[in-house]
Amino acid sequence: MSGLGVRCDDTASLSGAYAPGDIIIGILGSVHSKVKDLQDRVRPDKYTCIDFDLIPFVQSLAVIYTIEEINDSGFLPGIRLGYLMCDPCVYGTKALQCVEHMLAINKTLAVFADNSNFTSPVKVFMGERYSELSIPVAKLLSLYMIPQISCTSSSPALSDKLRYASFFRVIPSDVYQTKALAKLMAYFNWDWVGVVSIDDDYGKPALENFLLDSKKEHICVDFQELLPNYLGFINIEQRITEVANRIRSSTAKVVLLILRPELVEMLFQELIKTNTTRIWIASDAWSMARLVMKMKNINKVGEIFGFTFITSNIPGFEDYLQHLTISSGEKNDFIKEYKQIRFNCSSDQQSEHTSPIACNITDPQEANDDYLLHAVHLTKAYSQRVAVYAIAHAIKKILQCNDTACSGNTNFMPWQLVDILRKVNFTLDDETYSFNQVGDFENGYDLIMWKDSGDERIPDSVGRFLIKNDKVEVDEHKIPWTNSTVPKSRCSKPCPLGTQKNISSISCCYTCTNCSEGYYSNETDQLTCKQCPEGFWSLPGSRECQKWSIWFLEWSAAYSIVVMIGTVIGALLLMFSFIFYILHREKPIIKGILVISCLMKFGLMVSFGGVILFLGSPNIHVCRAQQTMYGLGFTLCVSCILVKALHIFLELMSSNPTKQRELRKFDKPFVIIGILTAIQALICIFWMVFDPVNIEEKQSKTQLLTLNRLCTQGSMYGFGAMHVYIALLAVVCFGLAFKGRDDETDPIVFSMLIHLFAWLCFIPVFITQYESRPIVQISGIMVSNYGVIFCHFAPKWFKILSEKTLETEKTPVAPLTNDSDSGVISNFTSGSRESTHSLSRSRFSIAESEPSNWDISSLHLSEVSIASFRRRRQRSWRSKSLRPRSRK
Repeated sequence: MSGLGVRCDDTASLSGAYAPGDIIIGILGSVHSKVKDLQDRVRPDKYTCIDFDLIPFVQSLAVIYTIEEINDSGFLPGIRLGYLMCDPCVYGTKALQCVEHMLAINKTLAVFADNSNFTSPVKVFMGERYSELSIPVAKLLSLYMIPQISCTSSSPALSDKLRYASFFRVIPSDVYQTKALAKLMAYFNWDWVGVVSIDDDYGKPALENFLLDSKKEHICVDFQELLPNYLGFINIEQRITEVANRIRSSTAKVVLLILRPELVEMLFQELIKTNTTRIWIASDAWSMARLVMKMKNINKVGEIFGFTFITSNIPGFEDYLQHLTISSGEKNDFIKEYKQIRFNCSSDQQSEHTSPIACNITDPQEANDDYLLHAVHLTKAYSQRVAVYAIAHAIKKILQCNDTACSGNTNFMPWQLVDILRKVNFTLDDETYSFNQVGDFENGYDLIMWKDSGDERIPDSVGRFLIKNDKVEVDEHKIPWTNSTVPKSRCSKPCPLGTQKNISSISCCYTCTNCSEGYYSNETDQLTCKQCPEGFWSLPGSRECQKWSIWFLEWSAAYSIVVMIGTVIGALLLMFSFIFYILHREKPIIKGILVISCLMKFGLMVSFGGVILFLGSPNIHVCRAQQTMYGLGFTLCVSCILVKALHIFLELMSSNPTKQRELRKFDKPFVIIGILTAIQALICIFWMVFDPVNIEEKQSKTQLLTLNRLCTQGSMYGFGAMHVYIALLAVVCFGLAFKGRDDETDPIVFSMLIHLFAWLCFIPVFITQYESRPIVQISGIMVSNYGVIFCHFAPKWFKILSEKTLETEKTPVAPLTNDSDSGVISNFTSGSRESTHSLSRSRFSIAESEPSNWDISSLHLSEVSIASFRRRRQRSWRSKSLRPRSRK
């Protein structure tokens, strides 16, 4: 798009195009992109502009065409709009010179103490293209409050109405463009990017805003490079090489270029030398630049995306460009220069606007063709149409125009247009437009992708960014990715499901760590793992949570079946024992202990019932019942055993009948049983009131994703007191029985040893194996219960059944009377007067004793075996109180 070697000497006149009218619109259009030998400039009025640029040229033609369209349509009845155009040549100082020239009257710019009285032929200005030029112009025009409308200057600084009170633009601010750029990168998960920007009032604010927006989208910038804002910079080629090397060395595969087209062209030329490819993101300044699209080997640089302002076609504009003419009374040096380049070239003066055929034209100024239709994207000029119509609607209102005439004064003060433009609201080509409170349009951007078209690129719309939606919409089916895969540009590999980011000092550089237990991540690159909802859990590194599996002793479990079988057998044995004792209640071995034995069976039956409550899903009431039933049931059983042991112990304390009668005052079986059981009942009551059991669901250490639903024991004080109390009774029983150990005390000794040994073995397991506590307690209860059954009841079954067997095998013998009993005993102790005397003393003692006590005593002398009676009498004989000489 640059015409090399063509000069425009602005010494004679600053105005390159002019058309008369009742109201003049000033046009600032940098048709030339460079001032030659700027560093050697001495005189303030000497500028030589070079490099004819087709884009601003076509944009200026769009302004002129729209003005002519408004004049021809009668939109302003009786009023004709004119224009005055000056070329700043992309240089801020010359832009100010252009404004000064257009505001001057008779080549003089008047100075007023009150600028509200300032007036000039130019009522409003169009342009400039670049923010670098628009900013100084806006500062100058704000002094007079003359409105300026730009179609391409997007610097956020220009939205500051305190500094640029009369500036307007028909595009959004770069605040939205940088947000769109960051959201585009986030959409494709490109979080590791490089940025190259221009060092001017357009590039600096755009870079600052992008850095803020990229941070919000969790995008990190690997490098930031600046290029000088003027192409005439002495070391521009060296700086381009340095930036190209930085891009090559970076691991970022996506690079944002906030540059002018000329700088992009120079940078790409350097990168093509080494076949460096990247994904390039274009700012609006070059996203539609044909200069870059048609450069040699452009297809080697990689994919190019960019945002451009929402555009459209200008009706009739294509035909206008094919027949460029200068009407009588008008001036347009830019059209003449374009045709001179296009149609009157020589072999030593070639440009992209020329061709061998075009150079063979006799009269260049009369020649026309459709070259501009293909050289420039005409839709980029649509904003000029919108801006001119915004001015026309404001003028129509200030001139009070109707369908036939305008009654207002055309020599109005320029500042009067500012307030009207702020409020203007108009419809053009079925779209409604208005300025916001800071003088900007808020429509949005089109997302374009440069697609291959032979040896060049052509833009294609593949999405959009609407400011009101605040999100990028991408038509992915329109994007021809290689292998249908979106390229990656990341500092770190994506964290897979089940992991979270462990971020380093740079937020985009991280390591991936597994989610901890109870947390999960179901998306890639999650910053933190999510906690599982209530009732669900997960293993380390999980991508989803699973519902807890609740464990308890189910009825169908193997252990539960064994427990139920054991309980049923135990209950049947107790029932059998109860029936057996009833049937043989007259037997001496049973007669005196029937009631005590029944109480023992009842206690064991209650204890077995408590075992059943350990099975199945527990609840608070079941937990209380299982502990209470075992505690009270087994306490009752042990209390009965203690009564037996106490009776034997008291029997052996003394053979003196008087002393034995005194000791037997303490031998109150039912009172003792009641008191001992009541103490346990009080322990259980205090336990359940002040330190109650409860239900607890605790994670299993052996089974994955399993909660153990168990009964707690409170703070263990009540639980411990209950078991310690039973153990204390068992120890007392053992001590009393061991003191007077014989055949009748052996069951007590062994049953209590079994109970104590079982619980001593189970206590360490109970404390250390939380999950096994129900099984441990059930096992302890079962062993204790069966220990009592087989030590206390089974021997009596066997003995009675054995006696019956012997009776049936032998000849029946007449029953012994009391005298015969004496004879039998005398046979065992024949020849011994001391033995006979001891026996008579014993019988006397029996006669003297209280019948009620001895009827229920398990150890009454009439109810014991003869062998047992013999051993006791022998011990009694050795007692000094029963020696024969003492009786003498």
